[in-house]
Amino acid sequence: MEPTSCVVVILTFNSASIIRETVSQAKKVSPNVFVVDSHSKDDTVAILEELGCTVVQRPFSNYSDQRNWAISQVEAAYGWQLHLDADEVLDARSVDEIRALLAGTPRHDAYMLRRRDYFMGKMLRFSGVNPWHLRLFRSGVGRCEARLYDQHFIASVTPGRIEGFMHDKNSQRLTDWINSHNRWSDAEAKEKLGPRTATDNVLQARLMGDARERTRFIKEIYYKLPTGLRSLSYFIYRYIFRLGFLDGTTGFYFAFFQALWFRMLVDAKMYEQRSARR
Repeated sequence: MEPTSCVVVILTFNSASIIRETVSQAKKVSPNVFVVDSHSKDDTVAILEELGCTVVQRPFSNYSDQRNWAISQVEAAYGWQLHLDADEVLDARSVDEIRALLAGTPRHDAYMLRRRDYFMGKMLRFSGVNPWHLRLFRSGVGRCEARLYDQHFIASVTPGRIEGFMHDKNSQRLTDWINSHNRWSDAEAKEKLGPRTATDNVLQARLMGDARERTRFIKEIYYKLPTGLRSLSYFIYRYIFRLGFLDGTTGFYFAFFQALWFRMLVDAKMYEQRSARR
């Protein structure tokens, strides 16, 4: 097939509660939706087939491996790729921007989109999390960085920006959020204690780089701070300086669990692993 069109690539696993909304908006960008499902046990696959998506099954090893495998499956057939998580719903503005961009002559070969965070069913206006994620790119210029946690797409070109949002409508209960972040804390601890990844396979940490690169730079400074102090400092930064308190009770819980629970859990697991090695 001549690579002239765009494909939307989505990863799913037990995503029946949100996937219809995600795909319905994605199809406004392109009728071509390629889904890699990890053997969902709910109605995810049935909904995807009803919506006319191409669905393939592949066991999940890690996010980077799954994303890069998906890229390899579609890059020969499509000129552009838009990558979404199962719970990331494009808003009307981002749909219109992407459609206009693809219908014309794009100035860039890769684009970042902004993500709106949700927690306990509520949209957060001041999550303090970097909102910019590279998700749209020409085939051949983008891939997912080789990390176990906090993976970003990276490109061989300087990306542009799309001003619309993708809403990360994580509809999980707090219990589910805690369970998933418990697994991610294992990956983050393993990542930080393992050998450094080759620099050509990861997003670079740059103070003067884009929003993602600045966040990565700040995160490296974070891990140089004393254990305990850094998670407390992160809570103050997120809740006070990034105005998390303006999101009310939900904003407090989000800052608390992200900084004083999740980040402390990562530190505890790193301590445990170092002690076991000694």
